[in-house]
Amino acid sequence: MNSRHRPLLVALLCALPPALAAVFQLGRLHPDELFQSLEPANFKAFGYGVMAWEWQTGLRNWAVPGLFAWLLKACAAVGLDHPQARRAVCEVPQYALHAAMLLAAYRFTARRVGAERALWAIPLLGLTGLVIHFAGRTMGESWSTAFLVWGVERLDARGVKPAALGGALLGCAVVTRYGSLVPVAAAGGLVLAQRRWRDALAALAGGVVVALLLGALDWATWGAPFHSLRAYVDFNVLSGKAAQQFGSLPLAFYLQFYLALVLWAWPGLVVGFKGSAFPEAGRVWWPVVPAVAYLLAIFNTPHKEARFLYPALVLLSVAALPGWLWLLAKRSPRLERAALVLSVAAGLAQVPGLVRYGSGDDALSPQRPEQFRLWVKGGREATAMLLVNEGVWGSPGFFYLGKNIPWARCDEASEPQFQQAMATPQFNRVVTIQGRAMPELLAAGFKVLEVQGEATLLGR
Repeated sequence: MNSRHRPLLVALLCALPPALAAVFQLGRLHPDELFQSLEPANFKAFGYGVMAWEWQTGLRNWAVPGLFAWLLKACAAVGLDHPQARRAVCEVPQYALHAAMLLAAYRFTARRVGAERALWAIPLLGLTGLVIHFAGRTMGESWSTAFLVWGVERLDARGVKPAALGGALLGCAVVTRYGSLVPVAAAGGLVLAQRRWRDALAALAGGVVVALLLGALDWATWGAPFHSLRAYVDFNVLSGKAAQQFGSLPLAFYLQFYLALVLWAWPGLVVGFKGSAFPEAGRVWWPVVPAVAYLLAIFNTPHKEARFLYPALVLLSVAALPGWLWLLAKRSPRLERAALVLSVAAGLAQVPGLVRYGSGDDALSPQRPEQFRLWVKGGREATAMLLVNEGVWGSPGFFYLGKNIPWARCDEASEPQFQQAMATPQFNRVVTIQGRAMPELLAAGFKVLEVQGEATLLGR
């Protein structure tokens, strides 16, 4: 194989696990994974879907849901209607973006330790449990982090053309998640601190092009340029409504997630700041400065969620790659190879390990995968469906139902929604969690069709 193509092939292979996990495992890391992307996209494409409050007030832009809506319409045009198949199609652009992020990490590392050794950077980053859990998910953090890594790598490359692309990519990081304004501003400040005036102008030009496109998109969809950005800043920064509506947590909340950063990253970061390690390419400021600025911002923001850590953790992991590989290169070839294999294994060990960090919407690993899979399976034969023991924001919604039919949810058999569903023959499929209302379901003529974990699919 041509050595120039090897990094691309390795990146494409290492980008597969997150994509496959998102499509086949199902579940979700946070309600936003569904209700800020796939559900509005479903609504945009077909006219039905659960529209969260942000889409009533214009707090989000239509860039990512609009792309998904176009893909869903393409699926419908060719007769592709299975929810998991449609989800696989929506994963394609995210898979490509994730592979691009891994290639960016490779280039950043290759400038410091050489192309051959830097090839290990791709599996070291791409096969960590954190990346496998997050990178394939349709959340703003997943999209934005990939753009952040790619963008800062282009700025690290130096030169007017790379800087222009880097500015545009960082603009895309903001468009896909407005919370990335802080690390993007820090990256811009670093260019100025290095007195790279031409690069700074080129990066600004690239960012302005993306900003103008965002303004035009908001104008077309919300009736005013930058409507969603202004609404976001007002809600999350200026008014304090985010903390009032979703609660606030102490600074120490984020400290419990320290093991979410893979073990080899800690010594890698220390070595990365040794001036003697990479005398030509320089220290690893580019991922670190945006990551630290972002961490300071979220630590001092009252409303906190575990998922907010993902961009900083990935940027710090990228920064640690050159130092860790440089450190291992000082060992004998046999010991270096063994240590590299163990380092990849340490990242993979996070896959089950992250399950115990956080719970519910603050988890670092997907929740309710069995419920989602049975919802998809039940929806194929359903004329109406009932979900027992789950509110709307934890439900799989219309996207995973795959068609516009009635569905309801309740927590107890005594609730009116349950009683109405039992009395309505149209409701022929039920997904219940932890056996909730099982005696009443069986008494109403339902039979168990399949059990997965704590979820049960019933039909009549």
